[in-house]
Amino acid sequence: MSVWRQESAHPGWPMPLGKLRVPAGVVSVRPIRLRDGMAWSRARLADQSHLQPWEPSSEVDWMARHGVSSWPALCSGLRAEARKGRMIPCAIELNGNFVGQLTIGNIAHGALRSAWIGYWVVSTVTRQGVATAALALGLDHCFGPVTLHRVEATVRPENGASRAVLSKVGFREEGLLRRYLDVDGAWRDHLLVAMTVEEVRGSVAATLVRSGNASWV
Repeated sequence: MSVWRQESAHPGWPMPLGKLRVPAGVVSVRPIRLRDGMAWSRARLADQSHLQPWEPSSEVDWMARHGVSSWPALCSGLRAEARKGRMIPCAIELNGNFVGQLTIGNIAHGALRSAWIGYWVVSTVTRQGVATAALALGLDHCFGPVTLHRVEATVRPENGASRAVLSKVGFREEGLLRRYLDVDGAWRDHLLVAMTVEEVRGSVAATLVRSGNASWV
């Protein structure tokens, strides 16, 4: 009975988001786990030069923030937010191996029914359809089990790879946010992109499959 109450109060958590096949292999998205710590730390430390230019600035050193000892507190905090219905933090896997994260945040229900979505993947799997498939699964989760109406994301104008991923799953640009976020040591402009459930034909994953960018598992 307690499990039913948790899921009814916080739709979409904890629940796997699904799977899709891309040329690189099978992409799956599932709730984060405490035992993800080693893989998470290894990926973040190895890919500092790939990730840091696009992430919010911090006064804490990258190595200190992403050591394996930092994961338990981070994981616990994210899962606590999920239990309150405000966030859905997930791991992205390729062929069963941890390759990144997808996060649905600032979840609001009632008359708004919206959230933002963000992601990162390791550099070794970029431009292979992994991020696109994970994002499609995340959006279908938002518009399905989480019962949202609108999902938005932000991206720096010069981040061409991420803009291409967002475009492939159907996001449309809504405007430019001037000096929106402190990223990599300076206040950076960001593009605001969004979609609503009315713009989805069946599902976002199905659109990827129809376009030949993915297939069902």
